[in-house]
Amino acid sequence: MTSPVWDPQQYLRFADERTRPLRDLLARVPALPHEPAATVLDIGCGPGNSTAVLRERWPEARITGIDNSAEMLAAARGGGEPGADYLLADAGDYDPAGAAPDAIVSNATLQWIPGHLGLLPRWAGALRAGGVIAFQVPGNFDAPSHLALAELRRSPRWRALLGADATRAGVHEPGAYLDALTRAGCAADVWETTYSTLLTGPDPVLEWVKGTALRPVLTRLTDGAERSAFLAEYGALLRAAYPAGPHGTVFPFRRIFAVGVKRA
Repeated sequence: MTSPVWDPQQYLRFADERTRPLRDLLARVPALPHEPAATVLDIGCGPGNSTAVLRERWPEARITGIDNSAEMLAAARGGGEPGADYLLADAGDYDPAGAAPDAIVSNATLQWIPGHLGLLPRWAGALRAGGVIAFQVPGNFDAPSHLALAELRRSPRWRALLGADATRAGVHEPGAYLDALTRAGCAADVWETTYSTLLTGPDPVLEWVKGTALRPVLTRLTDGAERSAFLAEYGALLRAAYPAGPHGTVFPFRRIFAVGVKRA
C-alpha cells in the first residue's frame, strides 16, 4: 500500500483534542530512572505537538521525535519543540536500542503498523531498568466513521480505485496489550476511555478524519474531481451518523492506553 501523505495543518486543526489523550496517558507514567536528565523517544511524533507535551513533563530531558513523514517532521522542526532532536525513520523498523531510552512514548501511531504487538519486546529490551513504554491508540475502528468509510470504498463506484487496503490500520483489545507488555518483562497498566468531543463548524467529523483516518484514501485520490465527489458522499454519510445539535456535533472517540514499566 502507498504510504499516506500527511497534512500537518489539517492534523493540527484539532491539536488540543489530539493531545488530550497524551496528557491523560502521561498522568499515569511514573518517575523515570534518570530524571531530570532522562532520554525520551517520541515515536510517531507527527508535527511536534506531542513532543511539546513531553517537554512539559520532562523539561530537562533529551527528547528525540521520530516519524516517517518528511512533511510532519518539517512542521515539527518549524513549530514543534525547538529543544528536541528529530529523526526521519519508520516506527516499525526503528531500533531504539542505541538510544538507551528511559521512556518510549507513542501517541496514536501503532495503529498504522501491522503486527505492532511484536514491537513491544524490542522496545522493552531497549529500555533501561525501570524505564517506561507508554502509548495510546484509537479504539474506534467499529465506529460509524470507520464503518461508513469501509462501506463507501467497497461500493461499485470506488472499489476499483481504492480497494480493500486503502485504510490499513487496526488495534487490539486492551487485554492483548496487557499480555504483550507483561510477557516483555514490564509491570503493565492498561485502560480505555471514550471521549465525547464536541466539534463545531461545517462537516466537523469529516474535517477530523481528513487529518488521520482518511489520509490513505486522500493519498490515492489524486484527481481533484474524484476527491471532491468522494468527500461529498462520505460527508453525507457522516452527517447522518453524527447529526449536528444546538451546540455542535458530538463525536465519541474510544482510546486505549498502556503503560509498561520495565522490571529490574
